[in-house]
Amino acid sequence: MDQALALEIMLSGEHVLLTGPAGSGKTYVLREFIARARDAGKSVAVTATTGLAASHLGGTTIHAWSGIGVADELPPRAAEHVSKTRAAAILKADVLIIDEISMLHDFRLDMVDQMLRGVRNKPDKPFGGVQLIVCGDFFQLPPVNRSDGKSGGFVVHAQVWQEMLPVICYLNEQHRQDDDTFLEILNALRGGDVRRRHAEALLARVNAALPEGQEVTELHTVNVNVDSINRRQLQALEGEEHHYIMTTTGSANYVENLMRSCLAPQDLVLKQGALVMFIKNSQDRKYVNGSLGTVVDFDPLSDYPIVVLRNGQRISVLPDLWELRDGDRKRAGLTQLPLRLAWAITVHKSQGMTLDAAKIDLRRAFVEGMGYVALSRVRRLESLSLLGINKMALKMSDEALAIDNDLRTTAQADAERFAHLRTKADEYAKEKPRKAAKKPASSAAWSEKIAKMRETHPNAYMPWSKADDATLQKMFHDKATLSALTEHFGRHPGSIKKRLEKHFGENVEIPQ
Repeated sequence: MDQALALEIMLSGEHVLLTGPAGSGKTYVLREFIARARDAGKSVAVTATTGLAASHLGGTTIHAWSGIGVADELPPRAAEHVSKTRAAAILKADVLIIDEISMLHDFRLDMVDQMLRGVRNKPDKPFGGVQLIVCGDFFQLPPVNRSDGKSGGFVVHAQVWQEMLPVICYLNEQHRQDDDTFLEILNALRGGDVRRRHAEALLARVNAALPEGQEVTELHTVNVNVDSINRRQLQALEGEEHHYIMTTTGSANYVENLMRSCLAPQDLVLKQGALVMFIKNSQDRKYVNGSLGTVVDFDPLSDYPIVVLRNGQRISVLPDLWELRDGDRKRAGLTQLPLRLAWAITVHKSQGMTLDAAKIDLRRAFVEGMGYVALSRVRRLESLSLLGINKMALKMSDEALAIDNDLRTTAQADAERFAHLRTKADEYAKEKPRKAAKKPASSAAWSEKIAKMRETHPNAYMPWSKADDATLQKMFHDKATLSALTEHFGRHPGSIKKRLEKHFGENVEIPQ
C-alpha cells in the first residue's frame, strides 16, 4: 500500500495499524495524519511506547497518557480513580496514536482499552469510541518481559485487537535505501531467509574502508562504549570548549521525563572540529534527524556553532524546543541546540535516523531484530563498515515472521476493500503540499537581531555559566528586583524570568 491510500484510510475514521519496513515513511504518514486530523478539528492524542519515540512526535508515553502507569494490571474501578486532568484528556480525545507499537505488551493494550471504556463510560466500544492508530514494525524491538513481572507478547494477541480488527496499512515503498543489493539483504533479514550470499556480502564489509576524509558515526549495542568514544574523541581535539546548557520549563517530574526521552544533552560541550549529529528535523528542511556535520566555527555574536554538513551546506545552529504534551496541554519544555556528539551512538537511539554512512559493531547484539535495526539505518552497502557481527544480529523472531506474513495478506485484502478511496488519495497527492511553517530567520538576520539587542543587553543569548547561575540564585534569595538582575547580568528581563523559572518553578515571584 502506498502512503496516500494509507493516509486516506486513517482519515476515514478506521482503527489502523500503520506498518512496513524501515525507511518506508511511517513517521512521515503519521505526521501528515496528525496535521490533517487537527485541521479538521479533531483532538489527537499523540503517544508512544517509549519516551524517546514520543519526543520525536511531540507527545508522551501511552502509559502516562492513559493512566495505566507501569503496573501489570489495573486495580478494581481504576477508571473512577484517575485524576480529573487525566479523565479530561481521555474524554476530549477523538484519536489516539501509539507509536513504536512493537514494544507494547498485549495485556497493556487491553489495559488501555479497559481504562478508556471506563472513563468514557462506553463499555461496549473498543477504546471507548476513540479511533486508534498504532504504528510500528514487529521486526523492531519486541516487548521486554521482566523476570519479576507479568509476561506478555505482541499486541496482535490482545483481546481488544481481535474485537476491533484494525485495517492493516502496510507501506511497501522504499524511501531510504537506494542500493538493490543491500535492499535484497534487508528483505532477506525481514523474511528470515538469509542465504550464504547475503552473509558473505555482509562479512565482506567487516572493517571495510569508507570514503576518505570523512568521519562517520559508530553504532554500538551498549551505551558504555558510546559515552567513552565520544568523550575520548572530544578531548583529543585542540581548542576551547564551548558549553551550551539546556533550559527547561514545567514541574520537575515532567521535566525529568522529557529529559530522559530526549537525545539532547543537558550540557552540550563542543569544540571546533567536533563531529555532530542533528537530532531533530528542521522546519526549513535544511537537515533531518541523523544528519551529520562538523563544527567549523562559532558565531562571534551568539557563540552558537556553525556546522558544515556532508553535502557542504553551512548552517548556523540555533536552539530548538522539545515539548512533553498531554493532549493539547503542555506539561514541560526544554530548549537546547538540536545537536549531540556523533562519533558514536547506540543502536536503540538510532531508530528513526537515516545515516549517510556508519561503522556498526554487532559483535554483542543480544536480541532478535537488533541487527536489522542497525543495518537499516544506512542507505547502501558501500556506506557500511562492520566492526564485527554475531549470529544473533542476523536473527529475526519466528513470531514476528509469522505475524508479518499474516499482516501482508490482510493488508492486500484491505487495500482492495478501500480501493474506493484511491481517487481521493490521488487527488490529494496532486494538490500543493501543506503550507510550510514560517521559515526561521536567516543566520544573517539572526545575527543582526542579536547585535541590536546587545546594544541594550550586552549578554543577550550568551550561555549561562555556573558562576552566573550561582550569583543569580543568591541575588534572588536576597530579594533583588528584576530590574537590578537585568542590569547586573546584562540580559533581557524575559531571559532573567526564564532562568529563575528553571531554578524555582513557573510560579516564581520576582520583585519588580
